[in-house]
Amino acid sequence: MDRIFVVGDIHGCYDELLELIDKIAFDEHDLLLSVGDIVDRGNKSLEVYHFFRDLPNAKIIMGNHERKHLNGVLSYAQEIVKLQFKNEYAEFIEWLKDKRYYFEFDDLIVVHAALEYDKKLEDQNDSVLCGSTAGEKYMQSKLKLNTFWNDYYFGEKTIVYGHTVIGNYPKIYNNTIGIDTGACHGGLLTAVEFPGQIIHQVHSKKDYWREEQQKWQLPILKEKKWSSLEIKNFEKLKNKLSYVEDAEVKAYINELENGFSYFKKMYPIIISEIEKLTKSINDEDVNFFNEIANRYSFSSLIFQSKKGNLTLMSVERNFDTPLKILWIMKELNLKIDKKWENLFFE
Repeated sequence: MDRIFVVGDIHGCYDELLELIDKIAFDEHDLLLSVGDIVDRGNKSLEVYHFFRDLPNAKIIMGNHERKHLNGVLSYAQEIVKLQFKNEYAEFIEWLKDKRYYFEFDDLIVVHAALEYDKKLEDQNDSVLCGSTAGEKYMQSKLKLNTFWNDYYFGEKTIVYGHTVIGNYPKIYNNTIGIDTGACHGGLLTAVEFPGQIIHQVHSKKDYWREEQQKWQLPILKEKKWSSLEIKNFEKLKNKLSYVEDAEVKAYINELENGFSYFKKMYPIIISEIEKLTKSINDEDVNFFNEIANRYSFSSLIFQSKKGNLTLMSVERNFDTPLKILWIMKELNLKIDKKWENLFFE
């Protein structure tokens, strides 16, 4: 290869990536190496994935965002990408499985986030290299207050890393170069050329992440499995979304709140129906009470009812989601409001 170009956190900024590729006159004799975090936050994660998947001389390192997808730990940014990728998402996960946590050359080491100064490269912790939450907590416990991992690095090979947004220009310190210049936040996309440590940059066209968060609020909310959310947890989630200003999103959240209230109001009705059923079984044949009661999925509540100690807490504990409430309502032959059944179970 003629040249190695190490590019910082792309985060779905495909247009900027192409502009940068054009600026550096990248060709088949060069190597393009991403520090990781090629997806999430930006508007064209799928296109960036296709670019690195299809170009033989373009490689990526496992960043914390790729690792989140691989491990199925999906926060808002990953949920958006999962919707964007549609039926290609499973293929993307497979593609990630063999990605490395570092690259080493004669005079260069590339990692996503950090390096432990007192360990050989082959003994490094993957969670530290990729900047996962666990890795960052570990490094915080290991380093002195207000110090960074590269305060302790004095090696001969230059380390290039991303992960931490360091402003508009690379952070060059102790033979390390930080190149996350916040492309997805309206900053710049940066690449370092080797040999020579030549800096190349292009300006981002906009704050993509701010725009994407607003654009995908409603699709992400509608994709959630609300039927399996514990009723007591909806209030917490609603409070987290209190910042939302979009009228359509607010209307959907309000509709969900009414739906959860509907299912919560079913508890006294369910208790009443269980008590009626208990009396009916007992009146039918007290000698076969246990046998008949055990035919129901909620037999434990029937036995509690027979003893006179069926409580609201017992029902709430056993049926804590809309889906579970739907099950028992159907088993008790209770009428269900189609509006809420369609909202939660369509």
